[in-house]
Amino acid sequence: MRVLLDENTPVQLVEPLRRVLRAHTVDHVDGLRWTSKKDRHLIPDAATRGYAVLVTKDSNQLDDPDECDALRRAGIHHVRFRQAEGLKGLARAMASVIAVMPEVMDDLAGAGSQRLVRVTGIGDGKRHDVTDPQEDPPRYWRGAQPPRTR
Repeated sequence: MRVLLDENTPVQLVEPLRRVLRAHTVDHVDGLRWTSKKDRHLIPDAATRGYAVLVTKDSNQLDDPDECDALRRAGIHHVRFRQAEGLKGLARAMASVIAVMPEVMDDLAGAGSQRLVRVTGIGDGKRHDVTDPQEDPPRYWRGAQPPRTR
């Protein structure tokens, strides 16, 4: 399948998605010189050029009657995600999209008709644990020589 990343989608997603979606073609609107093209024109043009999936962070497309009509008529799958402000928001959004797209593509490949996909992003919460091995050593840690201090 051919995947098109919308103008508001970070262009930095292209290469990682090409790596995880090797069986698919991934392009960005920038690479097609379609920046500033209105979505109601971009969507049918993308479908005409063989794109089956549009990835965007523009969730308002589904609230705009003209854009919704363009999506419906084009039959293109619509994958949307959210991105919080700042560098951390960008990193979480990119990680979420990269991690989920192989599964999304599997779902879309088995779909008999158009699908609308909302990516659930990585939240703001803590996603790691830190252990002090002097306070709570793992089993394999016991008996090991303590690290040298510098």
